Amino acid sequence: MNDDRTVDDLKGIRRRTLRKYLLAVSATVIAVAVSFIVAMYVGPSGFSVAEIFSLLTGNGNSSDVHVVQNIRLPRILCCAIVGAALSVSGLAMQGLFRNPMASPSVLGVSSGAAFGASLAMGFGIGAVFGSYAVPVMAFIFCFGTMFLVYLLARTSGGVSIAMLLLAGIAVGAFFNGMVSMIQYMVDERTLPGIVYWLMGSFERCGWSSFQLALLPITVGIVLIWLRSNELNLISLGEEQAENLGVNVKATRIILLVGASLAVAGAVSISGIIGFVGLIIPHIFRMIVGPNHKILLPLCVIGGAAFLMVMDAVSRFVISPNELPIGILTALLGAPFFIYIMRTKRKFMMGGS
Repeated sequence: MNDDRTVDDLKGIRRRTLRKYLLAVSATVIAVAVSFIVAMYVGPSGFSVAEIFSLLTGNGNSSDVHVVQNIRLPRILCCAIVGAALSVSGLAMQGLFRNPMASPSVLGVSSGAAFGASLAMGFGIGAVFGSYAVPVMAFIFCFGTMFLVYLLARTSGGVSIAMLLLAGIAVGAFFNGMVSMIQYMVDERTLPGIVYWLMGSFERCGWSSFQLALLPITVGIVLIWLRSNELNLISLGEEQAENLGVNVKATRIILLVGASLAVAGAVSISGIIGFVGLIIPHIFRMIVGPNHKILLPLCVIGGAAFLMVMDAVSRFVISPNELPIGILTALLGAPFFIYIMRTKRKFMMGGS
């Protein structure tokens, strides 16, 4: 009788989890659709929603079609893939390091990207890449910083959470100092471009930016998705995962490569946009639980919707000017970071 009751309880839990998941997916898909419409609507041209859909199909004045198809649409798609990339990479880092505070901005990865981009803008380093010098340099340094932080945090006993965060803070502070030095050394004509890039913006994103970032972001997200079952086990403890047959070292490297590719592709076209990888995974984890196989698609959709809305707000609040989107995400993310820090203290004191 007790066994039957246990089976019934498990079935009930699965049904409730599935119901929550379907509701969450439905809500986020609707949110993406609404966010897309709002983001396409906001702008100085003043198109109605009906006109926007007509212009998307190529019907209308050629200049209006150009504005919608070649300015607004690629910008919004860039918002979507960057939001998805930052959200999924944050999810992977939090699961891998068993820390809800782990994210690209916290671990210093974004600071490394900022240094690479500043080198390109300030001194022309990477000029061999032509017009792609800034995003390519940001990509290279973002990718390298992730592994630098990991190597610094690694000890004979593994990678402890405390060491990881300390290494991220140290490396981030170093690169922030180097960026400040570059800002001090460059001329007045170059400085505004560096400062604006550091704040994060999609103002310069077009179809070329979308194409540049799409491949590394897609590959990064797919790599993380393919290892999501192993990530579930690692998040319970590396020793336990090894006992269950998981190659922890190989999985860790693959997840780091995936997260690095996603983050590097994102920051290479948008600049520094913090806290997305902290906010979105945590919200969905509270709704549907810790299963990364379920969380990952929700983070893709939710991250896309979140940044599309933030971009629309950034274009609206001081219209006709534009507020850098990184300012908005920081205003939301800093209180959220404090909330997690206050409610998840045990993770800050965790071991490997």
